[in-house]
Amino acid sequence: MLLKGNCLELLAEMPDNSVDSIVTDPPYELGFMGKSWDNSGIAYSVELWSQALRVLKPGGHLLAFGGSRTYHRLASAVEDAGFEIRDQIMYLYGSGFPKSLDVSKAIDKAAGAEREVVGHNHYANRRPNAVSSEVMETGLGINHDITSPATLEAQQWQGWGTALKPAHEPIVVARKPLIGTVATNVLTYGTGALNIDGSRVGTGTGKTKTVQYPDIRGNNYNNAEGTVEYIVTDQGRWPANVIHDGSEEVLEGFPSVKTGSIKPHQQNSESDSFGLKGKFITGSHLGDSGSAARFFYCAKASKSERNAGLEGLPEKPGGSNAKGYTQDVANGLDRNRPVANFHPTVKPIALMRYLVKLVTPTNGTVLDPFLGSGTTAVAAILEGFNWMGCEMTEDYWPIIEARVAWAEAQPKTLL
Repeated sequence: MLLKGNCLELLAEMPDNSVDSIVTDPPYELGFMGKSWDNSGIAYSVELWSQALRVLKPGGHLLAFGGSRTYHRLASAVEDAGFEIRDQIMYLYGSGFPKSLDVSKAIDKAAGAEREVVGHNHYANRRPNAVSSEVMETGLGINHDITSPATLEAQQWQGWGTALKPAHEPIVVARKPLIGTVATNVLTYGTGALNIDGSRVGTGTGKTKTVQYPDIRGNNYNNAEGTVEYIVTDQGRWPANVIHDGSEEVLEGFPSVKTGSIKPHQQNSESDSFGLKGKFITGSHLGDSGSAARFFYCAKASKSERNAGLEGLPEKPGGSNAKGYTQDVANGLDRNRPVANFHPTVKPIALMRYLVKLVTPTNGTVLDPFLGSGTTAVAAILEGFNWMGCEMTEDYWPIIEARVAWAEAQPKTLL
């Protein structure tokens, strides 16, 4: 359900304990692209997060994205509102643009010195990966002049800047206090736990196999000798507090590692019900190799998803400046080209599907107080959840409605 208006006012009208989870991408309060909504202070509002706490069921989880520079203020406001900070998920991506000041150029500009143009970078005919890496590292755009320092001071500071390339976004993981124990809360409200098995990472098939090892426990109660059978289930890896986008820049940062194969090891056992002592065998499994990135969920975005279902809507510039979205730069396209989904901070659908699934119980309702272009709603629909979202910018309402209609028409398939 799309709620049109200011989220603080809309949340105040919602009943207590009425939603199962909150997954949201609030403003980072950086004045991003000159947007007034990204410099309002709402993400730091204890009043806002207090309302979010009230409408969330006891034990319900909140997942909220933050900026690397401003996350601490977001997390503090969430905690001050009464949430328990449970963890932090780190989302790693390769498509960030550094907003860095070229110190050498700044010195020449202050001195009124004109720099000589010694070359020109033109990326239109370069391979996509080169465009993705070089344009993002310079932050200068697809095409720009290469100039040389004009003053001695500028020469001394050539190559110095003021910012790193952004490559991660922290996500606060918070929970509304439980009523009693986790077991009591889960049975009463259906909230309070994370969907571990539903969010496992890798190619878990769910199949089982029997592994036999020599029985080295010593004399057991029937003095039998032979083998011991162990049942190993391929469930996939335990979900971690790191997620990545699968981009080349991110994958290059992970080492290549090999995990242990199924191999027994001994461990001293306590007395069993028969009062006997000995040794038993436990097993570890997997035994695969490759990039360590396989240990973490990969939220790769498709090239068409942000505009899916928006055929016929008017196009505006600015949509390709999305955080964590690699399509436009990787293809060497103009960052200001007109697009139907012109929201500047569109998250990958796979990422939002994974997050809503992690914290929402079956048939639960997901709330997003900052719906933006509606990706949380799309994710909830595709995962079979109910959803509610607040959005005050009228220009985004047709985009949300069209994307929701598209999602509702899609077959419901598991990630």
